[in-house]
Amino acid sequence: MGYALKKSEHPSRRRFLQSALGALGLEQAAPAAALGFPGRQASRLDQAARHSRLTALPEFLRPDPFGGIVTADRNGAGGETAAHYPKNIVELECARGGYASFHLIVETAEPGSYSLNMRVTDRTGKIKTDLYREWFHRLVASGQLYPDALIPVRLPYQSHLPEPDNRIANQTAQAFWVDVWAPPDATPGTYTGQAELESGGRRYTLAIRLKVHPAVVPAKDIVLLDHNSYGDYWFSVQYPERVRQTSGNFFASDELFRLIHSYHRIFYEHHGIFHQLGYSHAGYVTPEFAPALEGEGRKKHIANWDLYDRHYGPLFDGTAFAGTRRGPHPIPYAYLPINPEWPASYLWWGEQGYEAEFVNVVSEMEQHCREKGWTETHLEMFFNQKKRYKGFPWDGDEVRFPKDLSYFKEYGRLLKKALPPDTPVKFVFRADVSWDMEQQFNVLRGVVNMWTCNESILSWYQGAPSMLRRRGDIVWYYDGTPEVTEPSSAITLQALRAWVWDTMGFIHWLAVQPGKDPWFHFDGGRTTLVYSGERFGLPDPIPSVRLKIQRNCIQDLTLLDSFKDKHGLDNLKMQATQLFNQSSPGRWWNPRPAFADTAPYTWTDAEMDRADEPTAKLFAHIDAAAWNRVRQYLMPLASEAT
Repeated sequence: MGYALKKSEHPSRRRFLQSALGALGLEQAAPAAALGFPGRQASRLDQAARHSRLTALPEFLRPDPFGGIVTADRNGAGGETAAHYPKNIVELECARGGYASFHLIVETAEPGSYSLNMRVTDRTGKIKTDLYREWFHRLVASGQLYPDALIPVRLPYQSHLPEPDNRIANQTAQAFWVDVWAPPDATPGTYTGQAELESGGRRYTLAIRLKVHPAVVPAKDIVLLDHNSYGDYWFSVQYPERVRQTSGNFFASDELFRLIHSYHRIFYEHHGIFHQLGYSHAGYVTPEFAPALEGEGRKKHIANWDLYDRHYGPLFDGTAFAGTRRGPHPIPYAYLPINPEWPASYLWWGEQGYEAEFVNVVSEMEQHCREKGWTETHLEMFFNQKKRYKGFPWDGDEVRFPKDLSYFKEYGRLLKKALPPDTPVKFVFRADVSWDMEQQFNVLRGVVNMWTCNESILSWYQGAPSMLRRRGDIVWYYDGTPEVTEPSSAITLQALRAWVWDTMGFIHWLAVQPGKDPWFHFDGGRTTLVYSGERFGLPDPIPSVRLKIQRNCIQDLTLLDSFKDKHGLDNLKMQATQLFNQSSPGRWWNPRPAFADTAPYTWTDAEMDRADEPTAKLFAHIDAAAWNRVRQYLMPLASEAT
């Protein structure tokens, strides 16, 4: 933690206090410039105290560009901001098939060049390290600087402080995110390594010690973390140079499909999945998201699979993930292009021609997938439109009026007619539900078999996820992405809640839109967990600090769940919630409000806010170290596994 020394202190007293704080292992609070306030310059005392060094912080304490810790992680971190690693050594531990991560911080005595290198000794060559430079984003609202985007760099890394492209006046520290990967077949034991800094003609070292436990993280994630997006028009905005270099039509080029697969790959490598909805609220389907059709009525059929197969083939057979550390596997879920306007025109809704067109085309899709062997991906028939968008006269997304459910029943009938009863292709009927979910669970039983639920409203129905799973349905919930100004552990809450609630997944409703200028005018990142790498000459998306912390949470949570036979699932959940925020699993639900018995279209925002108050208060002050405490409970279990 930081302590501020008053400017009015007598010089001799200031020197005494500085020495005392140094002896206690505490640092003076960062100058005002470090907190992102424009126009404030570092004092002469601050400059005189500056010195070169190489230090480290645990992953849950994000650094600032002045040698301190960002406000969100420094404040309310349960007193654990002082939980730095022992002097001159980084202590790490992980299970096999998992990552251990930390922040490596370079500080130089004066502006100028430096060189950074790092290694972990492993004679087998299986232990791998990845180094990323952390970009400090300037927030529009406050001017504060927070690290999030991670730029992959090669070792040795050479640069200057201040970092030229980040343009931070008086920057004294540059942070790096370090991933250390232990594959499933790594030998358990202790590995050593070293980070090295060269600056001003001197060399500084930091020892690294990694303990790899016998336990292996299961290959199948216990909770699916989904990252949603819409269409692919945004590629041309975020990758203008890639578009410029493409000859002909970018949206039919190899580069488009390379980018699509690259986004799937970055989320896949970080223990997540990626969804792209390929049609508009009015039903227009982007060509690469659906096979080309021709004819009408009983003669309507699929004329061309080219774009669809280029898009989905490598995702459905897993070849898009060849060469990844997780190995090639088909994606578990994908949207179908089906909507009220595709494959049949809504103009003929209720007519025999509509039914004929729908059944013909969907039957051909089933046959094509079966022949290709695409039988491991759940293909989702999902309706995203709302009446207020004026595309169609009924709500497909978040139904609020009971009469709209008749459309779901009819589409369920059509889908069943189109598919052979013994098909190995995994077609599912997905509904994103909020207002009327309690009624829909009953009314649409046997019709809808994949539910993605509004987080707040689902919290009223304890036991609903388990009930849905028992009858064979899939159940997820959805919400937004925590901003960078929230404590680092905020990104782990959603995964932990999915596990505590017995849901199977969580959806970040939008995860690829960083804003017009995330680098110098950042809005906080509530709609992104990845960034375009084009600014740095990279052809692919780059990850974020939050995505890395989320990945580590999922690997830990999956490992924790694997001990349920030995330690009991209820006990593991009790331990995890107690350590996370001194609570219990039952407190992660809200009481069902009385107004839930009334028609959803009569509910008010004020009523819903009051219904959400218990859990809102429970999660309002999660500290940065919340998930780290759960991890510290997990590691001894991993060390005992055989």
